[in-house]
Amino acid sequence: MSGLFERFIGKKTIIVGEVGSGKTLLLSRFLDQLVRSGLKDRVTVIEMAPNMGGVGGTVENYTRNVTCVKYLKPWRIIPPRTMGKSREEVIRYARLNMLALKPLIEEYLRNPTEILLINDLTIYLHAGEVEDIIQLINISKTFTATAYEGEKLADDKGSGITDRERRSLDRLKGLVDEVLRLS
Repeated sequence: MSGLFERFIGKKTIIVGEVGSGKTLLLSRFLDQLVRSGLKDRVTVIEMAPNMGGVGGTVENYTRNVTCVKYLKPWRIIPPRTMGKSREEVIRYARLNMLALKPLIEEYLRNPTEILLINDLTIYLHAGEVEDIIQLINISKTFTATAYEGEKLADDKGSGITDRERRSLDRLKGLVDEVLRLS
C-alpha cells in the first residue's frame, strides 16, 4: 500500500473540495490500491454521485475495479442544484436522491464490510439524515468518502439544501480522523 493510501487504512477520512478538484479520482485510486493489495472482498463502494449535468462523476468513470468489489449504485441521481429550475424542483430532486440512496445505506448496514468508500456523500445530506452517515462511519473500520465543499454550487434556488449540506458536513468532519482538502 503506497504512502498516501496507507494512512487511510483503519481511519475515517473525508475528502472535500470544489467541483473538479479531483475527489472522485483520488477515491478511485484508493480503490485500485485496495484491489491490488488483495483486499477486494473487504470493500464496499456506495456511489452517490450524479453522472450527468456536468457535475460530479462516478467511480466507474475512473476505474474498472468497481466490478471486483461490492458496488452499490442507484439507478439514477439527479444533481438538484444544477438540474432544478425552481425551489420546489430542487427539493423534489434532493428527496428523490435520498429515496434512491437510503436502500443502499440499509443494504450496507445489513451486510457491512471492513472498508467503506462513498463517492459524493453530500448528495445524501441534501434531504437525508446525517445520523445515517454517522452509522456508516461507526460500523466500518476504514471509511473514506468524498464530499462537495465549495462555492460553485451555492445557488440552491432558495431550497435550503446548501445550508443543510454544510451543517451536516461540518458535523461529520468533527467525527472523522482526517479531512483532506483538495483545491
